[in-house]
Amino acid sequence: MAIYEESLKSLFLEMSFNGTLLSTGTGFICTSPIGPVLITNRHNVTGRRQDTGQPISSNGGVPDKISIRHNRLEHMGETLLKDEALFDHEGEPRWIEHPTLGAVADFVALPLSNTYGGVQLRYYDPSAPGPLFKIGPTAIVSVLGFPFGITGGASLAVWATGFVASEPDADYGGLPTFLIDCRTRPGQSGSPVVAYRHGSADVEGGGTMMFDQPLTRFLGIYSGRVNADADLGIVWKARVIAELIASLK
Repeated sequence: MAIYEESLKSLFLEMSFNGTLLSTGTGFICTSPIGPVLITNRHNVTGRRQDTGQPISSNGGVPDKISIRHNRLEHMGETLLKDEALFDHEGEPRWIEHPTLGAVADFVALPLSNTYGGVQLRYYDPSAPGPLFKIGPTAIVSVLGFPFGITGGASLAVWATGFVASEPDADYGGLPTFLIDCRTRPGQSGSPVVAYRHGSADVEGGGTMMFDQPLTRFLGIYSGRVNADADLGIVWKARVIAELIASLK
């Protein structure tokens, strides 16, 4: 079975409270000094809007568990459902926020405790994001996740493709984010955002690189649209995800 590696790296998430499903989302795995961690949006694990703090679910519930469809070892395209508690025995959150941005940043790291029994972990490394393709306004990018809880078959991610809509080296809204113009929808929160190139690509500093296999540059994590009426979405930059991971001691 020929499957792109990136289609396997995005993981389908289900957030629930006391066994009741509240929402679905997306996440991905990174290595860290404390072991493998799930990277996803903060609003996925809190169940609350980042701007108002109000519950996202229509029933007012907030999650106490996250279920992850991990890749199954030696069975490409198959998954195993593994549960992770969102709170410890003292009721404290298990997820870890950025060391300086804290709750302002809409991404967290959740240490994984349930990866036994045939799970295969496939990683992104935000500190080594890949070839330095030139990424500027109008550059093509892809958001790999699960809109409306839809998969691309066999629990594989759906590729939603759009364009960079703001200067990536500038900070949108005074935060380490940039904008993309892409038809993203609920369920894609927490998706990795990548530049995926075939054959050739312009590189930072000028010039063009040629290659005989597709290459990927990891750009950040998708956080949601600027408002319900827009196709403009917010991406938290790879470098601040790398900072969070490096802070895990």
